[in-house]
Amino acid sequence: MFSFPIQILPADIAAEAAALNAKLAKGVSNLTSLTDDDIDIGSTPKDIVFEQDGIRVYHYHPLVEPAKIMKTPLLIVPPLINGYEVADLQPDRSLVRNLLNQGIDVYLNDWGYPRPVDKYRTIDDYINGYFDDTVDFIRKHHGVDKIALLGICQGGAMSTVYSTLNTDKISHLVLTVSPIDFDAYRENHKPHEGLMFTMGAEADVEKMVAVHGNVPATVLNESFMMASPFILNYGKYADVVDILDDRLALQNFLRMEKWLFGGPDAVGQMFKEFIRDFLKGNKLVKGTLEVGGRKVDLMDLTIPILNIFAEKDHIVPPPCTVALGKHVGSKDYTEFAIATGHIGIYTGGLSQKVLAPTVGNWMRERGA
Repeated sequence: MFSFPIQILPADIAAEAAALNAKLAKGVSNLTSLTDDDIDIGSTPKDIVFEQDGIRVYHYHPLVEPAKIMKTPLLIVPPLINGYEVADLQPDRSLVRNLLNQGIDVYLNDWGYPRPVDKYRTIDDYINGYFDDTVDFIRKHHGVDKIALLGICQGGAMSTVYSTLNTDKISHLVLTVSPIDFDAYRENHKPHEGLMFTMGAEADVEKMVAVHGNVPATVLNESFMMASPFILNYGKYADVVDILDDRLALQNFLRMEKWLFGGPDAVGQMFKEFIRDFLKGNKLVKGTLEVGGRKVDLMDLTIPILNIFAEKDHIVPPPCTVALGKHVGSKDYTEFAIATGHIGIYTGGLSQKVLAPTVGNWMRERGA
């Protein structure tokens, strides 16, 4: 008698169907009972200490005794196109909390949600205006001449520019998955690596801004998901079925979704200038970038630099980050790799163990 190599018994089908039905029922119960407060992000205790034009500066409450807090405060600079909460997604996956536990006095620049009128803001407005005002406030608040910066992605590129122009105000520069050389990925790269840079270079940004003013976050999210469409549009949602009955795992998933789809629009003029001068023109590494009439020469960047990148990053491929080393004038330049991806460097399990301790040890060794 012929038999199939895979035996599917009616009893097994019934048992699996019953288990799936129970999981779905529990999932419906979880989803209908969860509130927005249950999906909290950015929850580490903090105070708003400085604010202008919708941009807020947070100062986080210490988590160690005063004697263990470093004397040099650290300002985290997120990208303008994502919510700051990626640095503080949930208590057990929080760069902010981990830095506080290292004894670092942490501030964070929340760029906020731009209003229609803000579409005219330029790179100069951000670097020489809001960024500089924030740094000066923290310096005065702490009574110090210099502070440290930690840049996240686009915020790292901005921090690099600011530090180059203001070495008299910045003592240490830490970069995480920060795009510096936007062409460095092109040699021997896989098709999905640097895809957002490739798409951005081809985008008609002038028309986007003319139509929208500030470019909607939904447009940016679609671009991000197209960098890995099957996983980000379909795969992760198919996998949700496996965690529907696990309330804690479901909350963790929804926190990431809340951050990903709750980001701000991109400020129109700033977005145009960043695409033109950084992504398309690659002016930062070519030495032709000017901000507010001042030339940004990376050889002037002589302060200690810690450049951290993600080995599996396809959004900002590692070559685009580590290229910084050959352009700066600093004699104290360190690179550190973490085996994770672009977002995982802030939210992944491995990063919780190594990212903040690496930053803390590096700063302590340099007198922070």
